[in-house]
Amino acid sequence: MSPRYADIIIDISHEAIDRTFQYRIPENLAAKIRIGTQVSIPFGRGNHLRSGYVVALSQTPVFEETKIKEIAGIKEGGVDAQDSLIELAAFIKEKYGSTMINALKTVMPVKDKVKGLVRRQVRLLLSDEEAKQRLSAYQKKNARAKLRLLTELIDGKVIPYELVTGKLNISAATLKAMQDEQVIVVEKEGYYRNVVQGETAGQSIAPNAEQQAVIDQVVNDYQCGNPGTYLLKGVTGSGKTLVYIEIIDRIVSMGREAIVLIPEIALTYQTVKRFRQRFGNRVTIMNSKLSKGERYDQFEKAKNGDVSVIIGPRSALFAPFRHLGIIVIDEEHEAAYKSEYPPKYHAREVAIKRAQMAGACVVLGSATPSVESYYHAKQGDYKLLTLSRRANEEAELAEVSVVDLRQELKSGNRSIFSRRLQELMADRLERKQQIMLFLNRRGFAGFISCRSCGHVFKCPHCDVSLTEHFSGTQREKLVCHYCGYEQKKPAFCPECQSKYIAGFGIGTQKVEEQVKRLFPAATVLRMDMDTTRNKDAHERILSQFANKEADILVGTQMIVKGHDFSNVTLVGVIAADLTLFDNDYKSAERTFDLLTQAAGRAGRGSIRGEVVIQTYAPEHYAIEAAAKQDYQAFYREEKAYRSLLSYPPFCHVLAVFMEHDKYEELYRLSDRLKEIFGEDTPVRRIGPCDATIAKVNDRYRRVIYLKHEEYDRLVEAKNIAEEYLEGNIEFKDCHVSFDFDPVHGY
Repeated sequence: MSPRYADIIIDISHEAIDRTFQYRIPENLAAKIRIGTQVSIPFGRGNHLRSGYVVALSQTPVFEETKIKEIAGIKEGGVDAQDSLIELAAFIKEKYGSTMINALKTVMPVKDKVKGLVRRQVRLLLSDEEAKQRLSAYQKKNARAKLRLLTELIDGKVIPYELVTGKLNISAATLKAMQDEQVIVVEKEGYYRNVVQGETAGQSIAPNAEQQAVIDQVVNDYQCGNPGTYLLKGVTGSGKTLVYIEIIDRIVSMGREAIVLIPEIALTYQTVKRFRQRFGNRVTIMNSKLSKGERYDQFEKAKNGDVSVIIGPRSALFAPFRHLGIIVIDEEHEAAYKSEYPPKYHAREVAIKRAQMAGACVVLGSATPSVESYYHAKQGDYKLLTLSRRANEEAELAEVSVVDLRQELKSGNRSIFSRRLQELMADRLERKQQIMLFLNRRGFAGFISCRSCGHVFKCPHCDVSLTEHFSGTQREKLVCHYCGYEQKKPAFCPECQSKYIAGFGIGTQKVEEQVKRLFPAATVLRMDMDTTRNKDAHERILSQFANKEADILVGTQMIVKGHDFSNVTLVGVIAADLTLFDNDYKSAERTFDLLTQAAGRAGRGSIRGEVVIQTYAPEHYAIEAAAKQDYQAFYREEKAYRSLLSYPPFCHVLAVFMEHDKYEELYRLSDRLKEIFGEDTPVRRIGPCDATIAKVNDRYRRVIYLKHEEYDRLVEAKNIAEEYLEGNIEFKDCHVSFDFDPVHGY
């Protein structure tokens, strides 16, 4: 019996209507409506047509029959959601705090259907004997065009339409006549947009004994019906990607599918190259750099079972596979796996939930696991697997030296490069070896100020200073990295009219400029947000460097994550302190991760690499542990610090973030929430206070932090706040979002 009623979530991102509404299913749509179908429905007093998703079906009404409206139709151009993804959206809504429709949009990486690509071809309908007879007839009639086409078709049977009308110069009238004679047929065939290039065959590498033990454990557990969550801790260069490929190959051979998450689009080039050599055209990618049509085609490939492996950053987690067998999260420690926008979910936790729903396993991989993941592994929540040595037996871990920039300054060196780093750079360039220089900041300078009166140039819309950049025409400009505001660098200070305006701090552009000044013969590439805005820019830069078309690669975080360049024997960390004193509890961990990952880029071939870490805080435990590449030493210190101050994984944190364009209204709301969290909730409260950056894009920002050992207690506090906001129109213009265990401070 077909269901008569559908529960529908309306596509309006507002807490007041964050619930389902029941609609009657018309008979003409009964066979087409299912859970996940995107429909059009009349809504509100004016019965304005809205779109929504069917999340449940039933036979009985929950209201009086006469009050139930009827579904108007199935939404044109809409993409249906899978049942499992709707269930996952419900999990995200409850765990992270958002409207259900926002959660649904999160698990739908493709929102709209896109017109498919169609190729035409001309096919011969006759047998060989019939074709020869027809050829003779055309010769007698001197039908040259028909004779020309039929001669080609006898050899090829099928010819692309463009070749027929182009090179063979066959007119539409001739084609129609031959179709009427039932000699040929013009066929239309849909095809996918191709987003993956490169070789589909390569030399197979056999796993070593340590890698094989890891592969066997994961696969054997899966075959025995006991899939779990694994933390693979492997030193840099230990061959984690090969382990992923071998595990996936064996699970895919059982008729299952795989999702591989990477933290940066920049990693796609090398990762896809490795996977294509094993899986050929059965692997594709999904990321924000693809066009709308390309994203839709990859979505359809996954849904239709035309690919077995999807690779991409966080959103690839929601690929619509129907037989998911494994999710791999490479570089699992990366902050990029935490969404910056509501719902602020963490890909690691959502991946584990999706895997549980699908009966799949999860492999978390890193040389520097997040403190939370390693803690869970030590507690037995995850299974800990280790790779203790580099896969290339000739490749040793790099030799690391720490340079105290305070001593450099005392000795008279005011360059951004220490004397040690300059000496090693000159040596490597002479030896024709490659160098990577890492800086955790893009742009030219940290901030711009007047040297006469001290005036700092700030964004008129945000509570931040502007950063100096060069535009494409080499004219200097000042840019806000928060709202995108730009202005030309002024010639005079607006306060005192002084012409002495200069930048403080360094950025990637300034590093590049200084390198070219010191080593004018060297070829330098720069890789940061500015140079990788265009499609395929990541691949182009990395390909050039891999092909040894450049001597030095200067870049931000994206150059130190997972790349494997065998000719790189020197890595310089220009300023290790840029992340060390950020305004959040993860700053030491983030610094240790980046430095260890950066050190791991050097010496991956047969020549041992060297790493120079330049810092003003050489005695900090994160710097010392990174220099020794000693994760255990760092973990012991960080664990003690987190435990003492009640930070994750020992205590959970909820950031309640508020925004409004009027500060007085925002202050009243934060004061009221302070009272609410102090009344009936058992949580510890910190704040409210202004956010670190108190204004962005002309909107003021405040924050309250809540702490509790039990995650569910914070969820209850979030629910209380949501209930208050839903029933109080006084603050309807205030934006409130919830961030559980934030990876950055506010």
